[in-house]
Amino acid sequence: MRVTLIHNEGAGEGSQPDGKALVALIKKAGHEVRYQRADEDTWAAALDETTDLVAVAGGDGTVGRVAKKLIGRKIPVAPLPMGTANNISKTFGLTELTIEEIVHGWEHARIVAFDAGVAKGPWGTRYFVEGMGVGLFARTIAVADESKTLAALKDTAAKVAYALKMLRDRLARCEPHELKLTLDGKDASGEYVLFEAMNMEFVGPNLYLAPDIRPADGLLDVVLVTTAERDQLKETLATWQDGELAHPDLPRRRANVIEIEWTGFQVHFDDEAWPGDKDDPPALTHIRLTVEHEALHFLVPPAAT
Repeated sequence: MRVTLIHNEGAGEGSQPDGKALVALIKKAGHEVRYQRADEDTWAAALDETTDLVAVAGGDGTVGRVAKKLIGRKIPVAPLPMGTANNISKTFGLTELTIEEIVHGWEHARIVAFDAGVAKGPWGTRYFVEGMGVGLFARTIAVADESKTLAALKDTAAKVAYALKMLRDRLARCEPHELKLTLDGKDASGEYVLFEAMNMEFVGPNLYLAPDIRPADGLLDVVLVTTAERDQLKETLATWQDGELAHPDLPRRRANVIEIEWTGFQVHFDDEAWPGDKDDPPALTHIRLTVEHEALHFLVPPAAT
């Protein structure tokens, strides 16, 4: 196969293979490879070159940015988990394999169709791969980005655990948002500490909010946490912080179309918070979340669960 490799050199731990090692590994598996660093301005243009597969060595941010550029093009994305949370790779069972096992598994891998979330609102139109939300996680993103303690941690497991601790600490004082929203036309308005429209099981620092989600069913899983479930969410965060992937028993519904009235609150798309300091003042006050069915394709080796 002709492989385009997008590599985030700063992702994950220092023990990860560098660009030369990744190129050598892919060539050893019998593929042609074109290498592109993710921090160069030319990374998006590299996706316009003829290729059979786009391999992405990095974390969810890098995999998500590449995948969104390939929406509707039917070029499969092959994640090589080298980030902190690796939610996308974890969804496909790739985190249970070594990088070498993943690459050597491409020859007999299957292509998995995957929906893309579409968020239209004051920001215009944006896609999301993991989820879009309001409340606890959206409010914590900016704090996490500025945390010197989090930035100083080198071990990925320690980073995830500390990020979950930050969420637990903020949860106690997180005021609920009053949201006016409908799910497929049915009123679901209320005061929510956490609202997440999920396109996969995980979001953020391995927040396991939507177990058994079907990522190509044309629906978003909507997690709604009121103050009544605050303690339950706190206990679940503690379990995840300890490294146990317990199923959360939180209120959850499924919807194809979600309508929300925007009143100035902060939101997030995957790992990006909006509005940021440099965003223009919005002109719209309406949010509409939908799904672009099977807009993405991922390559998953047969050894992945």
